[in-house]
Amino acid sequence: MEKILDIVDAIAHEKGLQPEKVLEALKTAFIQTAKRVIDRNFAFEANIDEATKSIEIVQTITVVADDDERLQDEEVAPAYISITDAREYDDQVELDDQLQIPHDLEEYGRTGASQLHREIEYHIQRLVEDELFNKYMSKIGTLVTGRVTSVDSNNATYIEVDEVRAVLPMKSRIKGEVFVKGDHLKAVVRRVNMDKENGIQIELSRTSPKFLEELLALEVPEIADGVVIVERSARIPGERAKIALLSTHPQVDAVGATVGVKGVRINAVSQELIGENIDCVEYTTIPELFISRVMSPAIISHVEIIKNEDGEAQKAIITLPADQKSKAIGKSGINIRLASMLTGLNIELVENDTVTTEDGEIEETKDGVDALEALFN
Repeated sequence: MEKILDIVDAIAHEKGLQPEKVLEALKTAFIQTAKRVIDRNFAFEANIDEATKSIEIVQTITVVADDDERLQDEEVAPAYISITDAREYDDQVELDDQLQIPHDLEEYGRTGASQLHREIEYHIQRLVEDELFNKYMSKIGTLVTGRVTSVDSNNATYIEVDEVRAVLPMKSRIKGEVFVKGDHLKAVVRRVNMDKENGIQIELSRTSPKFLEELLALEVPEIADGVVIVERSARIPGERAKIALLSTHPQVDAVGATVGVKGVRINAVSQELIGENIDCVEYTTIPELFISRVMSPAIISHVEIIKNEDGEAQKAIITLPADQKSKAIGKSGINIRLASMLTGLNIELVENDTVTTEDGEIEETKDGVDALEALFN
């Protein structure tokens, strides 16, 4: 037990922990050991002896009144002593004074030593996991790089990221992606959980819009420096994405900086996303103008914003020429779906008295039926 404090700095350095936290973990280990080998109902404290560089265990007993109810409770009674009994040892004690009885764990031989070893190992491991948990909680939504260690029968990909193993579920992979052991890949941290049985669990994603934003920050210095801001992003992974960009500098073109010369920057991001097409639009706080940009490549004629009772924008009705309808909808409705995701609004396309919903379904309006009846009558 002597000079046990000498190992604090060694553990802290080896595990990348703060010495103060390691010391607290050791003190907790000593207290838990004392409870296990002496009496779990005793109240123990761990004190530092700077002279011997050791941790001393003392049993703390609080002086209470003779009629205190806690003296009758078997669970907590060992932590208290009546003032009458206490004055048999020291006639100067008062209520709420604390008496301390030293205990030496070495007196408990191999049992005490092995129990202390297990407790120290347990609490240091918990400390390491807590540090990792806090570290990766702060990394949620940020990019990490790792090496594939295995792929299970459910096609979940396990990746070694620094000092931990993370998992990329099949649902979070871009369609068509196949990984094998040894591959290096990028992903964003999607979720971090702490499980008592399995420890820290980190889930990654390559389908999140945040993954697209992080890749852009890697390729576009203006985004990394905050000169260009990605205000909003929406993706249908592996197929197409739309991003709304805002420049904070009057001389910087947000879209041009992001696309790069001859599209070199945006193409590098698209390549990482297995050929995903990326539309860049300039963000504006004017909803009608923003929606008209988001509907690109379609050219629209008019935008009407429908608000709910609280005055919040809920739906956008877009009027456009007949020859622009297919562009607005996009293949399998992909363009209108992305526009709805990016704006947060339900979108209806109005053309020649018809309404096209964001699912691409065309409904004939009442006005169109009335006009047809009028024609034949």
